[in-house]
Amino acid sequence: MNGRLFTGLTFEQTVRKYADTVTGVCVMRLQNHADAEDCFQNTFSKLWFKSPEFQSEEHLKAWLIRVAIRECADYMRKNRRVTVASPGKEESEPFRFDRSDMSWALFKTPVKYREVLYLYYCEQYKVKEIAAILHKNENTVKSLLKRGRAILKSIYGGEER
Repeated sequence: MNGRLFTGLTFEQTVRKYADTVTGVCVMRLQNHADAEDCFQNTFSKLWFKSPEFQSEEHLKAWLIRVAIRECADYMRKNRRVTVASPGKEESEPFRFDRSDMSWALFKTPVKYREVLYLYYCEQYKVKEIAAILHKNENTVKSLLKRGRAILKSIYGGEER
């Protein structure tokens, strides 16, 4: 590699450090292993080729999350068109999680709630930080969290575990 540094980390160190975060965002968004891998690779490719300047590691992490979310949205938009054009296309195997893990319940929530819940509970971002990452108003994030929690509660309460 050429020795690029991202807030003091080499590219390889950056990938190792933030791989779980980017994977989590992609999986929560796409619910499909193969598609998540594609978006994961695209996210880190953008980091490599664009080489933006970051103010801190937190800024780098937020940038990676935003890019991963956009990559997933682009992938879903493109995949929807391909699926319509070729209905015989085989679908990839979706992710499956142990029910003791909260992920199974998150997968049952709509994407707009899933993203906020994932960032809040799994990545442990504060409401203000989530608002900045998703480019949403803080009150919108609070509302999404409240509604998402209600959905999770109904999922947990409405099914045997």
